[in-house]
Amino acid sequence: MAVLNQLTSQQAIDLENKYGAHNYHPLPVVISRGEGVYVWDVEGKQYYDFLSAYSAVNQGHCHPKIVNALVQQAQRLTLTSRAFYNDMLGKYEEFACHFFGFDKLLPMNTGAEAVETAIKICRKWGYEVKGIDENKAEIIVCENNFHGRTTTIISFSNDPIARKNFGPFTKGFIKIEYDNLTALEEALQNNPNVTGFLVEPIQGEAGVYVPSDDYLVKAKALCNEYNVLFIADEVQTGIARTGSLLATCGNCTCENRNCLNTPEIKPDIVILGKAISGGMYPVSAVLADNRIMEVIRPGNHGSTFGGNPIAAAVAMAALEVVRDEKLAQNAFVLGNLFRSELSNYIKTSKIVKLVRGKGLLNAIVIHDDQQRLIAWDICLALRDNGLLAKPTHGNIIRFAPPLVIDREQMLDCIAIIIETLKTFENH
Repeated sequence: MAVLNQLTSQQAIDLENKYGAHNYHPLPVVISRGEGVYVWDVEGKQYYDFLSAYSAVNQGHCHPKIVNALVQQAQRLTLTSRAFYNDMLGKYEEFACHFFGFDKLLPMNTGAEAVETAIKICRKWGYEVKGIDENKAEIIVCENNFHGRTTTIISFSNDPIARKNFGPFTKGFIKIEYDNLTALEEALQNNPNVTGFLVEPIQGEAGVYVPSDDYLVKAKALCNEYNVLFIADEVQTGIARTGSLLATCGNCTCENRNCLNTPEIKPDIVILGKAISGGMYPVSAVLADNRIMEVIRPGNHGSTFGGNPIAAAVAMAALEVVRDEKLAQNAFVLGNLFRSELSNYIKTSKIVKLVRGKGLLNAIVIHDDQQRLIAWDICLALRDNGLLAKPTHGNIIRFAPPLVIDREQMLDCIAIIIETLKTFENH
């Protein structure tokens, strides 16, 4: 271990390139330590983290309360499987159900696992409650979605990189345009086999695409009308990221309910992951009320690690941090500040088209018509200036700092971003 700790950045990158599968294209920076909104590379340079592990580290890096929960539980009991009860899972399930306003929770480990779980629950509900003929159930999804990379999930992706040479694909999905209520209603009409509508409240991987203000509310109303389950994938948007506890936020636990930035709706099924553990440990969950979740019976679904004692302890601590430190309110206020300041800059910018987002899930869109400038180059310059972000879809840069960031730090980061962009204005 002492030898590994002495690696240079280039040595660490070379090791990954030689011995690791090339399934990612990371920004060339090697992080060795994190605390709050900051990370440090192996040479000791400090950066603002403006990606938060794709919104997993909402509570900040190495939050002491969450670390303590992990360490204490790891010293006492780590894993029993679900062959036996343990003394932490029930506490966590009760806590999370009250926290989010649902009857039951099904614990899993990763976001993709939780999406797969929601699909299974939805289909089983369709057969046993709605009365769809076996193997005929269909789920409506949106184009440009990102729900994970399992075989089933990429079956309804339209990303050619995710799909090429991974077929044959799973049937049973109908793709429609995102933020298009007419397309949704047309897919629901005269199709009694539709059992669910799976949607991201904001399409994060697609470039932080925020739908119309009334989209989610009216989509939920259409699902109710046609007896179809509304499934919200809040793996990235949930846990205070968008300025409310959930982006769909039908049951916000925030003390200041003015933090809500979308009309209240309650999904039939909500999918959570990432920040439900503060990025400390793989934890995901599917929540629903009894009328839906009770279609799952012993032997239908499971996971050896799902609901393990460490996961339960960590998740409770992570959610308490969100509540006690009022992270949703902070995301709401500082997100407005971020978009306001960047919007002012964009008025005179030659390279930035727009800024969009909600709370502290935001993105800027770069003019890139002639390929003279790419978001990757800007992210490299941001890195050199002490801020880490990552491009998506070529000309879009996503900005998602830990929600523990304060106003002074945010203003510093805004200054770094604007000064970096200025250096590209006349290229």
